[in-house]
Amino acid sequence: MKQRFVVYVAFCSLAFLSSGCALIFQSQRRTDMEKIKTLEKELDEFKNAKLALENRLAQEINDKNVSVRTDEKGLVITLAEKVLFDSGKAELKEESYPILDKIAQIIKEEAAGNDIGIEGHTDNEPIAHSKWKSNWELSSHRALSVLYYMENQGIDSKKLSANGYGEFHPITDNGTKDGKRLNRRVEIVIKKLQQGPGQATPVQKSSESEEELK
Repeated sequence: MKQRFVVYVAFCSLAFLSSGCALIFQSQRRTDMEKIKTLEKELDEFKNAKLALENRLAQEINDKNVSVRTDEKGLVITLAEKVLFDSGKAELKEESYPILDKIAQIIKEEAAGNDIGIEGHTDNEPIAHSKWKSNWELSSHRALSVLYYMENQGIDSKKLSANGYGEFHPITDNGTKDGKRLNRRVEIVIKKLQQGPGQATPVQKSSESEEELK
């Protein structure tokens, strides 16, 4: 009798462990499926806007002056410094207007409900011969210049925000001239819809952006 009881207990324990493993496996599977669905939703959210940007900015992208990518922040449009500003300046060059006009039009057509973050970045060269106190100040004013232009093109003011990151979020090494050139940029970020207004998202290093602008 005692032997049968031990066998019965062992059988129940094995059955319990098996069902527990099945539950864990099913739970993990559901989590993976949810992640896949979320990723698909995010990619679909920006599909039309990304295609429109790549079509209308094909020449600028081919010239390595603009790149378009999606990442954890949303849809990121990276513009090289040379197409927007003269060295050490924060006033937009007139030749930048057609590019910004195209971007603003696509935002109004494809992402009118999204928040738009504008991020200024510099290389690590100290400010020497300009009115700016620091690269932080220069990058902030550059971001604001783009913000005001986008606002004037009809982008909802409540959806716009600007941040200057100075030299502190490079996409590549500042040890070469090419590296410095790539790091001097402005990024227009069409944020994911689930992000709240004014919600900051950390800037991550992106080798994709670096390669596209080389």
